Amino acid sequence: MVRQTVSEAKLRKILELNDKLKEQLEIPRIPVSEASRSLIDHCQTNPDMMVPSVWGNRNPDPFAEPVGECACSVM
Repeated sequence: MVRQTVSEAKLRKILELNDKLKEQLEIPRIPVSEASRSLIDHCQTNPDMMVPSVWGNRNPDPFAEPVGECACSVM
């Protein structure tokens, strides 16, 4: 009786794994070349303000050290 229950549990696990693998097979896929082209296009059309050397500095950096006559701060 115990052996049959263990066998049934193993079978259930295998069937669950098989169902998960079938679900993964149905996920739409695209070729790597198409995915990389899409990524390149996205990176070239959407500016990343964290890389100002590429896109230029359009706004002053609020975290930069002040450059001016007085660089003192009040505490």
